Amino acid sequence: MSNTETGLRLKSQHGTTIALDKDYPELVGAPLVINDYGCTPNSEANPNRYKQHGFHFNADNCIACHACESACSEKNDLAPHMAYRRVGSIEGGTYPDVTRINISMACNHCEDPVCLKGCPTRAYTKYLEYGAVLQDPEICFGCGYCTWVCPYNAPQLDTEKGQVQKCNMCVDRLEVGLQPACVDACLANALDFGVIDEIPKKQQDVKLTIPSFTDPKISRPNIRFQLNQTLPESFQRLDDAPVRYEQDTLQTKNAATDGDAAPHYKIKGKKSKSPVNWGWDKLRSREDPLVLFTLISQFAVGAFLALFLLPKVSSTAAELFSSKNHPIAMGLTLFTIVALQTFGLVLSTLHLGKPQYFYRAMNNLRHSWVSREIAAMGGFYGLIAAYSLVTVFPVLAAWLPDVITNLLPTVIGSAASVFGPLGIYAMYRCYRIPARPFWDHWHSGAAFASSGFILGSSALALIFGFTGLWASVTVAPLLRVLALFFAGGLLLQGVALHAHLRELTRRGEEAAISRMLMTEQHGKIYRLRLMSWRFLMAGAILFSLFPPSTAGGMLSWALVFFIAVAHEMIGRALFYVSVVPTTVPRGFFWGNQRFENLARTSGLAERPEVGVVMHDH
Repeated sequence: MSNTETGLRLKSQHGTTIALDKDYPELVGAPLVINDYGCTPNSEANPNRYKQHGFHFNADNCIACHACESACSEKNDLAPHMAYRRVGSIEGGTYPDVTRINISMACNHCEDPVCLKGCPTRAYTKYLEYGAVLQDPEICFGCGYCTWVCPYNAPQLDTEKGQVQKCNMCVDRLEVGLQPACVDACLANALDFGVIDEIPKKQQDVKLTIPSFTDPKISRPNIRFQLNQTLPESFQRLDDAPVRYEQDTLQTKNAATDGDAAPHYKIKGKKSKSPVNWGWDKLRSREDPLVLFTLISQFAVGAFLALFLLPKVSSTAAELFSSKNHPIAMGLTLFTIVALQTFGLVLSTLHLGKPQYFYRAMNNLRHSWVSREIAAMGGFYGLIAAYSLVTVFPVLAAWLPDVITNLLPTVIGSAASVFGPLGIYAMYRCYRIPARPFWDHWHSGAAFASSGFILGSSALALIFGFTGLWASVTVAPLLRVLALFFAGGLLLQGVALHAHLRELTRRGEEAAISRMLMTEQHGKIYRLRLMSWRFLMAGAILFSLFPPSTAGGMLSWALVFFIAVAHEMIGRALFYVSVVPTTVPRGFFWGNQRFENLARTSGLAERPEVGVVMHDH
C-alpha cells in the first residue's frame, strides 16, 4: 500500500519523507519537460508518478555484459565517447578463489542532489515526477562543476559539444508504463527499478552501500544494493585509479551489533611502484585557466586592499599611495590591477565548454557558490574599475557637488573592500566539496587568502619601492609593513600546509591518496616548493628588519617577487592535479584514464568507435 493511499508520510531508506505529491501539491499535474520535449501526464499508466523512484542493483547477478550501457546509449542516441551508465569491476581474493563484483552505475537521482545546488546555470531540476533529477544540456555552459561535486561521477562532460549530459531516468518511458531502457535490457536480472521504499519482488537483504560505493550521506542516493556473496578481505579496481578497498574489521564488528552482517570496507591507496619524481608532465590539467584566474583574483583583492586601507593607518603609505603625489605610479598600479582582473575573468570563461554563455553563471545565486563567486568578483571588478577612474582622473566627477566628489572614491573603495573578500570567501566555498576530500579542508581558504597577502604585498613593495627611490622619498617604513604582510601570508600558508598534510593522513581514503600523489608523483616539485617557501620566508624576515633603501636592494626584492609568483603558480597547479575524487570503479578500457591517454598518444583515438576524444579539453 502506498504513502498516498494510507495518508502516511513514510520515511525513505535515508530517513527522509518521500511523498512528493504531499510536499509539493501546487506542482502536481504541471507539465513535465525532458530536455527538449514534453510528456503528457499519464497517471493511469503509472499511478506512482509522484513518489520517489530509484534503482535496485543486484550485484550477485551482474555478469558485466554491458547490455545496460548499450541500451542506454541507443535510447539516448549518445556519441561513442559518452555513456550515462557504465559497468565497472573490482576483484579480490587469490587464485583459484577469486571474487569479481561488477557494478552498473548511472545517476542515482539523489534526495539531496548536490549537482543541482552546485550548478550555476540552473540546468538541473528535481522533478516531482518519480523524483527524477533532470539536466538540460542546452542551458548548461560546460563549466563541469557538477562533475566535481557528484560523488558518483554521474554527470558526463561532453568535450565535443562543450556541455554536460546525464541519465534522465527514462521518464518518458515511465510515463507510458515502461521501465528504463537499461532495466529492460539487463540479461541477468541485475537491475530493477521502482518506488524506492518498496523492495522489488524476490529481492532481500537490501543495502545502502557495497564495496567501492561512496558514502551515501553526501547526497542520499536513491539506489539499493543486494550482495550476498562471501567477500574477500580486499579488492582491487580494474581501472587506473590509485585506489584499493580493504575490509574494516572494527567497523564490520560494530555494524554486526546493529544487525548489519555485511563486511564494511575502507579505501586505501595503491603502493607506488615508482620513485619520487618531478612529474612536470602531469602538472597540467583542464583547470589551467582556473590556476591563473584564482591567483590573479587573489592578487587583485590583496593589492587593492593594501592600496586602499594602508594609507588610513600609515603616513608613508598615504604619501606614496597618492594619485596627487605619484599619479603615474598610482595610475599604472590601479589600471594594471584592473587589466589583470579583466584577463583573469576572460580566462575563467575559457574553462567553459560554451564560453559565449558566460552570462548564465549567476543564474543560481540561491544555491550555488559558483554563482555567488562570479557575482562578488564581478562586483569587485566593476568597483575597482570605477575607483581607478575617479581616483586617477578626478575630472570625470568634477560635475558633481564637491561633497559627493570628495566622498566618491571612499564610498567606491569601501564597497570594493567588501566585495573583494566576499569573492575570495565564495571562491573558497566552491572547493569545500565532500566528493573531493583533498579540497574539503580549511586549508583551501587559507591558501587563497595567503596568495592575496603574498602576491599583493610583494608587488606593491616592488612598484612603490622603486617609485620612492625615484622620487627621493623615504620608503623604509612602508616596505617594512609590506614585508610583514608578506611574511604573514607565508606563515599562514605554512601553518595551513602542515595542518592539511596531517588531516589528509588522519582522514585517510581518497585524501591520503592525494597526499601520496602530491608527495610522490610530484614529490620533487613539492620539495622544491618547500625550499622556495623557506627562501621567501627568510627574505621576508630580512626585508622587515632591514628594508631595502637602494636600487640594489630593490633588485633583490624583485628577485623575491618573481620567485613568489613561481612558488604560487606551482602550488596552485598542485592544488588541482593532486585531488582524487570519490567515484565508482570503471572498466579496464572505457573510463580508464591510462587507456584514454594511450589511445590519444597512439592515434587510436582518431577512430570514433573507440570512444575516446582525440583532444583532452
